[in-house]
Amino acid sequence: MQFAPHPEWQSVLMGILAAAEAAGPAGVIAFDLDSTLLDNRPRQAAIVRDFAATHGIPALAAFQAEHLLTGFDTREALARAGLDADSVARWLPELRKHWVERFFTSEACLHDVPVRGAGTYARRAHATGVQLVYLTARPERMRPGTEAVLRRFGFPMPGPGVQLWMKPDDPSVGDDAFKRSEHARLASLGRLVAAFDNEPGHVNDFRSTFPDAEVVLVATGHSGRVSTLEPGVRVVPHLAVETEPPENL
Repeated sequence: MQFAPHPEWQSVLMGILAAAEAAGPAGVIAFDLDSTLLDNRPRQAAIVRDFAATHGIPALAAFQAEHLLTGFDTREALARAGLDADSVARWLPELRKHWVERFFTSEACLHDVPVRGAGTYARRAHATGVQLVYLTARPERMRPGTEAVLRRFGFPMPGPGVQLWMKPDDPSVGDDAFKRSEHARLASLGRLVAAFDNEPGHVNDFRSTFPDAEVVLVATGHSGRVSTLEPGVRVVPHLAVETEPPENL
């Protein structure tokens, strides 16, 4: 299920910056990372290529991020890259195991790049004086690689007015439960001006807890666990509010 962008989505993004300017340090903006600020498809592509080299699968040797249209369509992506249906069925279970072992590591996330406009938008938000919180379900062990990527692409770094909140290294803690558990901590910082995430379930939770905040779904793709949006959630295709040059790679 894909969601159509708000008809005036760029105005929504600009309005959030204006509200952040008005709020200053008393305000908070929360950003998810994966598929919201950072595109992890290059990370996934590198994992697929490593799997192909390990198992001798020529059709996947040149697998690219572009084969993953949203980052959540692995079966279709393998076929798109040239693997026949029988081979997809044969290799997918082993690939998924290979993926899980590598995806949630600091080393692998060094392949990540910004979602379109994300670096510029985060810097503009930070310049308003509002507090920024990167609220991600990445496990804590990924902090070094995560900070390295944020630094490489010029995102505001953790320090005064900027925080990076990550999930504990505990597999029993689910993504949804972790993010919900951080809502009270967010509220303790100040007034939530806006929250950005790519998962419908997460934005719905934000909408419920923070009815006065602007809650934004970045429609780069989602897991499919939740397929509806609460009234008032805004949808944007990316974070480029005007014609901007690509982020420095």
